[in-house]
Amino acid sequence: MTTIMVISSDGTFAIADTAERLLTPAEVARLFGVDPRTVTRWGREGRLGSIRTPGGQRRYREGEVRALLRSGQPEII
Repeated sequence: MTTIMVISSDGTFAIADTAERLLTPAEVARLFGVDPRTVTRWGREGRLGSIRTPGGQRRYREGEVRALLRSGQPEII
């Protein structure tokens, strides 16, 4: 179980526990074949859901990332 700080697009946050694996921007970038900065931009723009660690770093839920890869949504790739 991992404790995370979830920050929404409106700036509010909450502390939550998750059993799902969280991916770094670099890990997501490798899956999509893009630069990690692109993944961070997607998170900032709300194209890809992201959460923040207590240190402020972005993390991405593996299930959401893999679902997006399977769907092949052209607007994100």
